[in-house]
Amino acid sequence: MIDEPAGDDLERDLKALLRMADRRDVLRWMVGASVIPLIGCGGGSDGASDAGSDSGVSSCSKIPEETQGPYPGDGSNGPNALSVSGIVRSDIRSSVGGASGVADGVPLTLELTLMNSNARCAALSGYAVYVWHCNRPGQYSLYSAGVTGENYLRGVQVSDSAGKVSFTSIFPGCYSGRWPHIHFEIYPSLAAATDHSNAVLTSQFAMPEEACKAVYAATPGYEASVANLPRISIGSDMVFRDNSADEVKMMTPVLTGSPANGYAAGVTVGIAV
Repeated sequence: MIDEPAGDDLERDLKALLRMADRRDVLRWMVGASVIPLIGCGGGSDGASDAGSDSGVSSCSKIPEETQGPYPGDGSNGPNALSVSGIVRSDIRSSVGGASGVADGVPLTLELTLMNSNARCAALSGYAVYVWHCNRPGQYSLYSAGVTGENYLRGVQVSDSAGKVSFTSIFPGCYSGRWPHIHFEIYPSLAAATDHSNAVLTSQFAMPEEACKAVYAATPGYEASVANLPRISIGSDMVFRDNSADEVKMMTPVLTGSPANGYAAGVTVGIAV
């Protein structure tokens, strides 16, 4: 049985969304809906930017902000993984700081490129990105029964001169009540990435449906996801459903790969700084 957002936890997540609704509406009026191109994928074979197209979108418009959810592990709701020794790492499949668990699943490499939406898409170097998501059965380390002593599938990386960070992880499972997703927070520096209040952006990525179906159907350990996925959609998900179609595209990486060989995804994240 999966110990994940339902009942009180689901209600708390929804209330968090409602608290930020007015702020997000204002942001939409300021920046408008837009599509962020996905590295290595998208409409053109060369992954070219959509900037300058008839839609008037920018290649680095600010990605929508979203709730951090009930299991952030950033000190805002119980445990703080940001203070754990070894949390700054690229491969987040194993636990650190004395814990020894390893999260199994289909390999997933996620590359984010941070750009300043207020400065003509200038690369943001030296920013810290904290990423976390559930494991194959749909559990969150530090919180879910059986894995409270683990901190896998959580990690921090600092953007390079091109604004890039990369994480090696697994394809997240689908638990009851949520579309498969990955959480992230962005901090202005590694020194600031110690407390949730220092984050300059908090959001989530929605995993693409085709890849979800392929992974869950073909891979042992994702059995619960096979049952949960047909019960939810991006349009009905409590986080993604209040976004426009263009915003959902910004938040949905297009993956390359297969369940047998693993997946790679890259996405540009616009931040207003």
